[in-house]
Amino acid sequence: GAGEIVVNEEAKSFTVHGKKFVEGDWISLDGSTGKVYGQKVKTVDATVSGDFKTLMDWADKYRALKVRTNADTPRDAKVAYNFGAQGIGLCRTEHMFFEGERIKAMREMIVAKTLAERERALAKLLPMQRQDFIGLYEEMHGYPVTIRYLDPPLHEFLPTEEEDIVELAKEMGLSYDELKNTIVSLHESNPMLGHRGVRIAVSYPEIYNMQVRAIFEAVCRLKKEGVEAMPEIMIPIVMTASEVKIVRNGKKIEGKNIVGIRDIEEEVRKKFGLDEPIHYKVGSMIELPAAALQAGEIARYAEFFSFGTNDLTQTTNGLSRDDFNNFFSDYNEFDLLPQNPFKVLGDQVKEMIKIASERGRLARPDIVLGLCGEHGAEPENIPFSQAVGMNYVSCSPYGIPIAKLAIAQMNLAEAGKN
Repeated sequence: GAGEIVVNEEAKSFTVHGKKFVEGDWISLDGSTGKVYGQKVKTVDATVSGDFKTLMDWADKYRALKVRTNADTPRDAKVAYNFGAQGIGLCRTEHMFFEGERIKAMREMIVAKTLAERERALAKLLPMQRQDFIGLYEEMHGYPVTIRYLDPPLHEFLPTEEEDIVELAKEMGLSYDELKNTIVSLHESNPMLGHRGVRIAVSYPEIYNMQVRAIFEAVCRLKKEGVEAMPEIMIPIVMTASEVKIVRNGKKIEGKNIVGIRDIEEEVRKKFGLDEPIHYKVGSMIELPAAALQAGEIARYAEFFSFGTNDLTQTTNGLSRDDFNNFFSDYNEFDLLPQNPFKVLGDQVKEMIKIASERGRLARPDIVLGLCGEHGAEPENIPFSQAVGMNYVSCSPYGIPIAKLAIAQMNLAEAGKN
């Protein structure tokens, strides 16, 4: 339907029906009809009302599985709550660091040469993180909020273009060569399997310490105002139980100290003059086959498992989500894969989830299980999620109605059979 658009990439413009649009011009899209308007039109937030509300009320009446949201901003959390989300199943904290003063402080922290310099930069980020979490807790009105530690490799926060490197070096008071060498030293051949997630916590524990302090300070501030918050701290890219144990309990060796989550909670609570312990959970993201197989050991230190099915699909099948579309059509032609595995869970990934769920429950019968990849909003994955004993699925805010409806339809169908 876009065949009449003539694009001039060099001039950053396009022409349609004799009218030219340049970069910065407003256009508006109607997602329901597909119409495109060549101007800025007035918009209002969608509301759950009318027949849609009736349908969602029916879905809530008949569904058993809970639905949470993947949200990184209070705005997304608000949308999700209005759609009936029962908490945040995944908050990706890295999304909070890419704007304005935040990215500057983040880069300052990464290029720091000493622990003292790194902690000075982290001190700038702490109040920003704390306010982020306060906003999420407020919008969730007492529902659980699962916050994932910083996950991607640190080099992703640094510039790659020459002019940006020159500008950043000037801001940081570094020579171009110094900064360039830092960027090169942090570059990884396969960053998805590299120095990320819990591995950063072991090398640079002060980064995660800042995030934990921000989580608990946000809870304490709200508690003083009579607002309850339910924080859940999720440790990503875990391979073994010992990784969860060291982050949770801490460990001190000569020249290095990993402060445990429980010690930071006590420190923050005393700082705010609170006697009662903060109610929180520590859990692990299960996104590697190694973690799925060692789930019984991991569950000794993790009170919940959150299945990161996007990465679990990649690591189980050896497939890159970013590159898979290049050859998926060829596989389709020969019926080599029944479905797109990044949309519908494959049998091997289901087996990994089943193993992890069973072993986790044997070690900790009350363990909470959630699925937080976008697979959670796909109706074809709902029966498996409920059958394996998930407590919830989590998806983007606008996927919540789809997930709720699919769960209710499945429960009604099963009730009809019985």
